[in-house]
Amino acid sequence: MSFLCTSSSTDQSSSSSSTSLNPNCNHQQLDPVNFHSTTSSLATSPVIESCLIVGGYHHMSGDNQSCLSLSNDEKVHNNHNNNNYDDNNNDIIITATTSSLLMEDENDYDDDESMGILSKKHPNLVHRRLTDPEHSSIIKMSDDNNHPRSWTVKLQKMHSSDMDNNLKSPTPTSHNKDKMNKTTTNVKQPETMEKVTNNNNKCIVNADNFTYVSMEHANSSFPVFRELWQRRQVCDVIIKIDGHRFVAHRIVLCATIPYFYAMFTNDLAERNQMEIEIKSNDDGDDGLSLDGEAFESLLNYAYAGTIAINSKNVQSILIGASFLGLENVQQACSDYLKIRLNVGNVLQIKTFAFALGCHTLVQASKRYIHRNFEQIAQSDDFLQLDSAEMIDIISSDELNVSNEKIVFEAVMRWTSHDEKMRQQNLADLMRQVRLPLLYPEYLTDVVLGNKLVRQSLECRDLIDEAKDFHLLPARRESIARERTRPRSGHHVQGSIYAVGGLTKTGDSMSTVEVYDPQTKRWRMAEAMSMMRSRVGVAVMERKLYAIGGYNGFDRLNTVEVYDSKVKQWKRVKSMHYRRSAVGAAALSDELYVCGGYDGSISLNVVERYSSTTNEWTEVTPMNIKRSAAGVVSLDGYIYALGGHDGLMIFNSVERYDPRTKQWEFVESMLSRRCRVGCCCFGGKIYVCGGYDGCTFLQTAEVFDPQTGKWSQISKMRATRSRVALVANCSRLFAIGGYDGVSNLSSVEAYDIEKDSWEMVASMVAHEGGVGVGVIPDNF
Repeated sequence: MSFLCTSSSTDQSSSSSSTSLNPNCNHQQLDPVNFHSTTSSLATSPVIESCLIVGGYHHMSGDNQSCLSLSNDEKVHNNHNNNNYDDNNNDIIITATTSSLLMEDENDYDDDESMGILSKKHPNLVHRRLTDPEHSSIIKMSDDNNHPRSWTVKLQKMHSSDMDNNLKSPTPTSHNKDKMNKTTTNVKQPETMEKVTNNNNKCIVNADNFTYVSMEHANSSFPVFRELWQRRQVCDVIIKIDGHRFVAHRIVLCATIPYFYAMFTNDLAERNQMEIEIKSNDDGDDGLSLDGEAFESLLNYAYAGTIAINSKNVQSILIGASFLGLENVQQACSDYLKIRLNVGNVLQIKTFAFALGCHTLVQASKRYIHRNFEQIAQSDDFLQLDSAEMIDIISSDELNVSNEKIVFEAVMRWTSHDEKMRQQNLADLMRQVRLPLLYPEYLTDVVLGNKLVRQSLECRDLIDEAKDFHLLPARRESIARERTRPRSGHHVQGSIYAVGGLTKTGDSMSTVEVYDPQTKRWRMAEAMSMMRSRVGVAVMERKLYAIGGYNGFDRLNTVEVYDSKVKQWKRVKSMHYRRSAVGAAALSDELYVCGGYDGSISLNVVERYSSTTNEWTEVTPMNIKRSAAGVVSLDGYIYALGGHDGLMIFNSVERYDPRTKQWEFVESMLSRRCRVGCCCFGGKIYVCGGYDGCTFLQTAEVFDPQTGKWSQISKMRATRSRVALVANCSRLFAIGGYDGVSNLSSVEAYDIEKDSWEMVASMVAHEGGVGVGVIPDNF
């Protein structure tokens, strides 16, 4: 790496000019900016007093705002392009004058000519302005191939009289003549500088003055501190904790532990004491006291920068790190605990993290509880929660429950554990149970049949409200929205099942394979009883339904269901209508099947299936016929998106309200799409791919029902029609499809936070046209 600090000189060719470092130069590290070889814009007055380049980092100061410009001549530029650049001879000299320096920052673009619109001849133009001449700036330089380079730069003092001899300056235009003169700097390999190398450190010597900067200085200092500490030498403070005594260096504690920095730099009694006793908690009854063993580990971290975390010490280390303000150690402990969350410990870890203010660990624990609520509600720790914690959990939209009765039963289990003390909280808890989403029969027979519920007037009022919701649709608007909104449960974690579809030759399949998000691999599963392509798939009550489809000869009305616990398929009642290219979705404990193609025409027919009665019922048809449409459920509605009627491809969207038994149009998609992939995640509807009548699509978009608007998201990596889209483990998976040439077995996953797609493991046996569903894991 290269290091240099020189003052400005009056003659570029002179090598004997005296050099000096401005004593006021503030050598701070700021955010680096890529700096390519360029042509620059320079002005003609005030000059740089001093400049320091440290391993590609550039520091300068001066009485006025300073300007640095870098440009390679044609020879150096050609060497870059031909990859003949000499890494061992990368020192350059820059002639520069100063006035102001434009910065690559949206708030500092003065005009299009000086920044933003770059000439074709010099596409890598970069300028930087120092708004405070006493404040350091750093520039990290790289070559045209984006390889980092270490440069040394000699800045030579220039006046307007010297410009003609050293700088090629065009005639100023009326646009910029009042601001600066456009110039080009000359860059060449140094002829008068001697390079001195010492291990990894370099100095550039000009005459008899030079500046040496060691990048090893900080790294070599702390081992000495640690050695002195281990030998108990030059220690100047004793810390007493929990009956233990620890000697240390006051300056090291101050530099590495925020707690001691505050103690030693403020007017506190301990500031000048030789012995300091620390009591993190007077009685320690809450179990959050800092103990001696944990402090010893943290003190070692202060000197060495390493700490061992394991299941035995993570709790005490986290308490100590939180007390002492060691955020990095606190985060490391939180990360350790996050990956070890399970049904048996998550409630305790959440309480512990909340007491210490570890917000990221609290949120991770909450997400785990929401995903696994049904299992956690059966644990002993669940019965020890207080009423506030119960309300916080069961009020969440994110509870992953297949039916609201799971929430009601959890409330009653918790209340019955200490009936005498907890009965007073029952009404508050019942307000968080979304009773209108329960069937009237369950409300009457089970909820109202409970003795504790009947004894509460407020609970009976809530049940009456739920009954009115079913019996008197006109009163629904008066019911609080939070009690009628289905749980999102969008953080589903489970196995992805790909059902049926097509072979490479275009034949229908009965094959099923499953993707495990933990191993990130596909494996074969039990095949269906018959071949099905363009099949409708939905998951209800942890079972996967394969609905209708095409077997290569006929459109089907048959339905079969897969139980992952017993690993078996079984037939259930067939639909009234034969259909392929059909959409299906589960809402509460019922399936809705919409549209499709019966072999002659597209359909607008909608059927509903009850697993309780094993019967299909025809409900209100859609407003238009839709084949190959997307169908999802969200917030108590069934949505039908896009599709075609045999003549037109739609971008229209309509939704069905089971309470009013009516379909209504909502905002249309941005693009026309049939054979589209769609799913719900985070209270929004995502669609991707499909066919618009002219083009097989790669685009994707999202609908927010709160705003009623669609917006574009990043397009997929591959073009996909007949694609399946499913949400799992907080990502969206686009599976299979057809790209206009061939069926696809490839799969890609969408990261919502990053708005980006990445390819993941391809299917083993399937090509395009699969039906896909996620069966949640049983933890």
